[in-house]
Amino acid sequence: MIENSIQFILNNELQTFGNKISNITLLEYLRNGKNLHGTKEGCASGDCGACTAVVAELNDDATLSYQTINTCITLLPTLHGKQLITVENLKEGTTLHPAQQALVDNHGSQCGFCTPGFVMSMFALQKNNATPTEHQIKEALAGNLCRCTGYRSIVDAAVQQVDRMQSLCKDKFERQQKATMRELQKINQTANIKSADEHQSCFSPSSINQLMQLIEEHPQAELLAGGTDLSLVMTQQLKKLDHVIYIGRVAELQQIKETESALSIGAAVPYSVYDQRLGQEHPEFGAMISRLGSLQVRNRGTLGGNIGNASPIGDMPPVLIALGATMTMRQGKLERHIAVEDYFLDYKVTALRQGEIIRSVEIPNSKTDHHLKVYKISKRLDDDISTVLAAFHICIQDNFITAIRIAFGGMAEIPKRAVKCEAALLGQPWSQTNIEAAMAILEQDFKPVSDARASSHYRMQVAKNLLLKCYLELESTTSNTNVVNYF
Repeated sequence: MIENSIQFILNNELQTFGNKISNITLLEYLRNGKNLHGTKEGCASGDCGACTAVVAELNDDATLSYQTINTCITLLPTLHGKQLITVENLKEGTTLHPAQQALVDNHGSQCGFCTPGFVMSMFALQKNNATPTEHQIKEALAGNLCRCTGYRSIVDAAVQQVDRMQSLCKDKFERQQKATMRELQKINQTANIKSADEHQSCFSPSSINQLMQLIEEHPQAELLAGGTDLSLVMTQQLKKLDHVIYIGRVAELQQIKETESALSIGAAVPYSVYDQRLGQEHPEFGAMISRLGSLQVRNRGTLGGNIGNASPIGDMPPVLIALGATMTMRQGKLERHIAVEDYFLDYKVTALRQGEIIRSVEIPNSKTDHHLKVYKISKRLDDDISTVLAAFHICIQDNFITAIRIAFGGMAEIPKRAVKCEAALLGQPWSQTNIEAAMAILEQDFKPVSDARASSHYRMQVAKNLLLKCYLELESTTSNTNVVNYF
């Protein structure tokens, strides 16, 4: 097993690290270690975007992709073999980068605290999309909050940046791209990374066999993928992660495979890598993922992590359960398959065995006469946690319900199916009368709790309303009946 230090490029300078790095966030490293104070600390939880920086990473087709990340919840070990670009490195001499100049020209900054984060989001947007639509611009900026300027001037700045970049031949990042890629390729030749002493350890394997060996040798270590949830243990609870195994470089966990019946997604694949492909098969699922956190979060967060932390308000599990998705589990050299719904046993209690990991999730393809409807209820449209998430997967043939799976998040201590409601509807005519009767039966399936986000009464009423909304929307598309839309 080859052991080497973690290395990445900060702007244009190679960084090499020995030990004691498992507890360091990129934000802490930039501000305290490198005196790069342009990257700001706002929420320390990945919600405000003030700490946004950009990571350039090698693609399989020998190109570079540029992704925004929240440095406050990104741990240093995850940067191996990548380039980290901060706001200080955008300008050339005294000439501002078009993203910076556009914000100046359009008066897109007042107090200026959030401005560096907006600049970096605009920079990454242009690098990945030379001619973005207004929707794509707003999506790229949705993870950056501004409390004083308002967003009209910032959106105008993003539009102006696009126009200016089109008039440039190349910026310095394009001119330096080949040299950057050669350096990253050299770093990525390292098979396995180890940084350890008697108090802290950090490992970054590149194969699943290496990963399983490390889990056996270090059962106390935390598995780190995107870290969008795990990092909060440090930034919000002020605890330490002394032993970490980063799984983001494990090739087998980064695979996406298609079969005639399903789409298999590796546990460590970020949302932003597979959301479009999944949305092509299940449009409602893809639309929901676009509301799962911000783009910065979706660039880091993973499907395996969202399932693995067993949150009762995780966005992915209810939809996966409604679709009848399964998971491939790996323990040593052994694998087994379980339904996603069988993974959740009780609040934060799962069917995961000692030394076992989630390797991949298999999501069934869409089927004829089957309809998937997904609804996320949250306090704001973008970048927010669900209060209730409902998923309905229904087959209607000759106006009868021949198959139905209903799952909710936020209604119980685990993501859970509404089995009694399903039983009341299965085999029945597809009618509003039957749907309204099933709405009352939801009270037999769930006893939601009251918390800071919503009362139990509100959650139950929302769940009932969403079942009716599902009926009204499907009825309006599957028949010529005039339906009154109450929403």
